[in-house]
Amino acid sequence: MLEQTLKERLDTIEQRCEYLEHMMTLPNVASDYNRYKQYAKEKSNLDEVTELYKKYKTAIQTIEDSMILAKDEDKEISELAKMELEEATKQEELILNQIKIALLPRDPNDEKNIIMEIRGAAGGDEGNIFAGDLLRMYMKFCDQKGWSYEVNEANESEAGGFSMVSIMIKGKRVYSELKYESGAHRVQRVPKTEASGRIHTSTATVLVMPEADEVDVQINPNEVQIDTYRASGAGGQHINKTDSAVRLTHIPTGIVVTCQDGRSQIENREKAFAILRTKVYDQMRAEADIARGQERRSKIGTGDRSEKIRTYNYPQNRVTDHRIDFTIQQLDRVMEGNLQQVIDALINEDQKLKLKGSGI
Repeated sequence: MLEQTLKERLDTIEQRCEYLEHMMTLPNVASDYNRYKQYAKEKSNLDEVTELYKKYKTAIQTIEDSMILAKDEDKEISELAKMELEEATKQEELILNQIKIALLPRDPNDEKNIIMEIRGAAGGDEGNIFAGDLLRMYMKFCDQKGWSYEVNEANESEAGGFSMVSIMIKGKRVYSELKYESGAHRVQRVPKTEASGRIHTSTATVLVMPEADEVDVQINPNEVQIDTYRASGAGGQHINKTDSAVRLTHIPTGIVVTCQDGRSQIENREKAFAILRTKVYDQMRAEADIARGQERRSKIGTGDRSEKIRTYNYPQNRVTDHRIDFTIQQLDRVMEGNLQQVIDALINEDQKLKLKGSGI
């Protein structure tokens, strides 16, 4: 059953949602785009909890009615009521848990797009090849989700894969799902170059950063050194004829960003500044978390590159996430982008941990 303080909170949310719905029907609000948008956004944030609360009250009413009918002298009516009571009780418990999860404080970055950096780490060529495999996995996952992606920067390895590749991923609530991917990913398999068939262990690191806009962090142009140079590699025949590549050096932080995949210097400059804002924002968040003595990403993990988060074991077709002790024997499917089961397990565990410390 609901605690009184939680009931009062839900009543307030429901009343606020009804008020906003009424206000949005008024002509003077409907004709004021900014005001209407503000109300609509607030209502959208309250809708999920409001609908769950309505379902909860329906379940409670069903429980009360069934308890009365369960005492009926008619045996058939009594038995049906007891069955309905059992089902409604299960629903009440399920919905109450959903309400508590919906009321958890939301990460303000969850709605954001991301910039993801993947780097080959331990294992030399095999680490770089695995970085390429991870990139392919994430791209296929994006295709399944209907998200778009674009390569910002790529340093290809002669043996295949990448020593470093950076991509922008855009879509609905991208950061909320991919934020758990930051860390060291370990692969165990027989490399193509291994003649004796020995299993090698290599790693690639992933860093996920929520895209920052000018509201999140402002970059002073006077504190940025801008260099242009002739781009190399893929991108079209024009790329070797003009100084289209851009390198930005943020003097206060020492952060360096390069971009050469755009069709013009202007396009590369805009993309480079967007990446620079994101990297500066990510550093500011990390420093703020350290100052507060909190973990960097969530209770699931710190998000540091050095933290070994997952192992991909090819001989056993196994994927293990070490943070939550989660294992599935579906590595072949995961590498084809079927990552949702792993991500859902991480989200569910994160919610459980937050519920324990939420006081709800």
